[in-house]
Amino acid sequence: MSSRMHSGARADVYTRITTEIVAAIEQGAGEWRAPWFHNGASVSRPTNVASGKRYRGINTVALWVAGMAAGYSDGLWGTYKQWQDAGAQVREGERSTSVVLWREIQAPRQADGDDGDDDGHRRMFARAFSVFNIAQVDGYERPSIDMLPESERLAHAEAFITNLGIKTVFGGSEAYYLPSSDTVFMPPFASFRDAMSFYGVWLHENGHACGAKHRLDRDLSGRFGSAAYAAEECCVEILSGLVLADLGIAHHPRPDHAAYIASWIKVLKDGPRAIFTAASKAQQAADWMHAQQPLSAGERQGSPAIP
Repeated sequence: MSSRMHSGARADVYTRITTEIVAAIEQGAGEWRAPWFHNGASVSRPTNVASGKRYRGINTVALWVAGMAAGYSDGLWGTYKQWQDAGAQVREGERSTSVVLWREIQAPRQADGDDGDDDGHRRMFARAFSVFNIAQVDGYERPSIDMLPESERLAHAEAFITNLGIKTVFGGSEAYYLPSSDTVFMPPFASFRDAMSFYGVWLHENGHACGAKHRLDRDLSGRFGSAAYAAEECCVEILSGLVLADLGIAHHPRPDHAAYIASWIKVLKDGPRAIFTAASKAQQAADWMHAQQPLSAGERQGSPAIP
């Protein structure tokens, strides 16, 4: 397969993944949960078996969808060859899930007749890979890993959000971000049904705050029911799922989640690339949040960070 993905192939990937998500929403009307809501388990942190690195952006969302649909409990994925190299074998008849790897390369300016769509110096190449979940292979045993102690999970989340440096005022009965004062407003901890809900909502509102003009400059002007509002909510819900997965904390739907579903469907159906844009912006916001955290000892010593 050529490493360059032509426009038609790109459109096919956009359409296929978006269609799967729309189908999941419509099929589970009433009980449906978006794939970025999760229980904090391994399946919510899709990871490549060969590199040990986390998948990012739309690839995370695509693997969430596939994992949710198949009922997988583990987030370890790899290509057919990667599983072979790990001493495992993909079972016959197992269906793969596609992920996409984009690379920017420098290329010399071409003579007349070049079919590039830029100045000849920068080109985006993409390659689609077929991956399989650990549940689809035989002969692989996960190495044991140290899990984050339960006693530290919520303290870790508290520190993570505090490090963002975004002002929060506690009190009242509503959670929201007010751009005019660059402030997050949150009900008190005691008013939430559990700690996970509290941190999930707090991260959601901080997600809106990181889209402020002096941070990541997303469009926060949309009113409820508008396409801009739905796109921002979709972005921030994916962001919450990404960061809570990083923190090992369950991400369950907010009580008002049902009010957004209809508008999400409209946005996704109106443009197959909408979910890609939302996932890309969510990943950008997650990266920004992680960048606000103090460096670990390994990073201070020059060890590379896991993307």
